[in-house]
Amino acid sequence: MYQETTRDITITVEPIYLEDQSDPSQNHFVWAYQVSITNEGPETVQLLTRHWKITDSAGRTQEVRGPGVVGEQPVLKPGESYEYASGTPLSTPSGIMVGTYQMQCSGGETFDVAIPAFSLDSPHQPASLN
Repeated sequence: MYQETTRDITITVEPIYLEDQSDPSQNHFVWAYQVSITNEGPETVQLLTRHWKITDSAGRTQEVRGPGVVGEQPVLKPGESYEYASGTPLSTPSGIMVGTYQMQCSGGETFDVAIPAFSLDSPHQPASLN
């Protein structure tokens, strides 16, 4: 599990390799990831946008930007959490994801919350000895 806190907003991510949706012979590898967003601060906040950087093991990076997450822009009162699941395919057997959520306080101020970098690993990644 990966976790990071920015301005009392804690993001926890757990990636899971999906063997049944992947086809290594076709260079198609799929992961799901479960995200938990917890408001540990004194103010109500709303998640406005997401920005992901997804990099495969060949160094190719794609960026994903958009409103909310899974079609929602959740509002979190102090002490509340929001969880969702999503996924990503890669053409390599491993990669890494990192990003930010733009949040807005009830007073109108916006700020970015860091999504911790997390590793996308499959059993098809060749082992390397250092």
